[in-house]
Amino acid sequence: MVSESQFAFLRSIDTPTVCNLIEIVAPERRGAGYTTVHLHCPFPDLPPMVGFAKTVTIRARDAVSGPGYMQKRMDYLDYLAGEPRPSVVLIQDLDDPPGYGAFWGEVQSNVHKALGCLGTVTNGAIRDIPAVALDFQMLAGSIAPSHAYVHVVEFGIPVNVHGMAANSGDLIHADRHGAVIVPTGKIDAMKTALDGLIAQEQRIIAATRGPGATVENIKAAMKG
Repeated sequence: MVSESQFAFLRSIDTPTVCNLIEIVAPERRGAGYTTVHLHCPFPDLPPMVGFAKTVTIRARDAVSGPGYMQKRMDYLDYLAGEPRPSVVLIQDLDDPPGYGAFWGEVQSNVHKALGCLGTVTNGAIRDIPAVALDFQMLAGSIAPSHAYVHVVEFGIPVNVHGMAANSGDLIHADRHGAVIVPTGKIDAMKTALDGLIAQEQRIIAATRGPGATVENIKAAMKG
């Protein structure tokens, strides 16, 4: 469980700061659990989104139809609407290369927002950017004009989105910089560590901006 105060704390800081704090309280996570490839962010001024992962794989090159697929679409909506919420939808596009067709646009962003989704992180494509649901954040591998034959392959399964291996239900923090999985058991420790991190960074920056900045001053500041 994540409390509202913990959510508020995470929303108050950006994703690089979250990564820095994770390095302090869970040093084994320093090199994993975050996106490692550039993602297009059409709404860079939106605040961080913090929500639980809803995991999906898609394809767009090949057509799919039939009653079985329509039932899968309905089952996916039930998965999306279920707890935990709020959610961040992590979509792994399985096409090679990904982005042949866009899953995300005006319709899907509005449907997902109505069902408790804050936004998406995907290696696939997005479109309809001016018409996307209000305050719906999108971090995507590409921007494309068509949805082609885009369809859900599986959901609720492990995915890897631009280097971030995630499972359904993981807590995700994301903003214009990318996304990271937050270890829920470490949130309070992260909050405690924040003041020390800020003080350390400010000490180093102050040493670089002082009127008599020298390498010795900077070294001293870095050593604390």
